[in-house]
Amino acid sequence: MSTLSPFIRFNDGRCREAMNFYKDCLGGELFFRPVKGSPMEKDMPADKHDLIMHSTLTKDNWILIGSDMMRDTAVKGDSVGVSLSYENEKDARDAFAKLAEGGEIFMPIEVMFWGDLFGLVTDKYGVEWMLNCPMK
Repeated sequence: MSTLSPFIRFNDGRCREAMNFYKDCLGGELFFRPVKGSPMEKDMPADKHDLIMHSTLTKDNWILIGSDMMRDTAVKGDSVGVSLSYENEKDARDAFAKLAEGGEIFMPIEVMFWGDLFGLVTDKYGVEWMLNCPMK
């Protein structure tokens, strides 16, 4: 495992606003990947194209991740998940399988359009995990 990162779920399309606020507060480099220009664009209504699929605020050795794209509406207290980045595919797949035992797989771990191995699972305790591994 190379990094452990908090992941914040935003409602009402406020990811861009909030992540810019965090950048102002904390500094760092900010990146946004909106729906527009992604493979998801064709499957989403035009009024959703400005939503943020994925954003990162990176500084020193930490990363804060945010998104507008959630399967359900976040409420105060459950708007943070855990994102794990792995350096090798075997470790990522093994961890995903273990976290999925007794839990619910939302996105099976597979190579995504951005080139990384990625999966999303909620464990048996209700914690949402996103596992990522850059494919070289």
